[in-house]
Amino acid sequence: MKSANTSQTADVRDNILATGQRLMAVKGFSAVGLNEILAEARVPKGSFYHYFGSKDAFGEAMLEEYFHAYLLDLDAALAKPGMTMAERVMSYWSGWQQTQSFYDCQGKCLAVKMAAEVADLSEAMRLSIKRGTSGIISRLARAIELGVAEGSMAIDADADGTANSLYQLWLGTSVMVKIARDTQPFDMATTTTRQILHLPH
Repeated sequence: MKSANTSQTADVRDNILATGQRLMAVKGFSAVGLNEILAEARVPKGSFYHYFGSKDAFGEAMLEEYFHAYLLDLDAALAKPGMTMAERVMSYWSGWQQTQSFYDCQGKCLAVKMAAEVADLSEAMRLSIKRGTSGIISRLARAIELGVAEGSMAIDADADGTANSLYQLWLGTSVMVKIARDTQPFDMATTTTRQILHLPH
């Protein structure tokens, strides 16, 4: 059983990570300073450096936490009972549309917001994003394989290539949505996704 001190320590660390994730999902990594995170989280600077050696180390830990939670949610979404795999996959993209828009995403659009920015700033953060997105794509590929096997979808390429194409489609679409301040590109991405998976419109 965890001691009270251990639980308190975890709570402080989790609070710093959650606060940074929420702020950086809106403003980006470079635009958010440590002082802003600490003020929002209401913890002293010493507490930050107790858990994280630098802002880059904090960014890496934040991304690891983000993708850990994201992949758990994705696993749950792709295992929902009473649905075909095609329905589960399309439900995932529908959820993506709701959380990756240009509105306040409450930290849920971190990868979309930070991917291009931190890839050139920090090798450790780039690799965190690469591991996270690879986890997403591999799960989607497996879901597509199962969907083809059950007959709820069909593909013209292999499952890995299809999953990669779909993830890149939605990642790029999310950027265009932010540029246009309009969710219409998501409608086009949904139509394209249904075409790629040979689903009825």
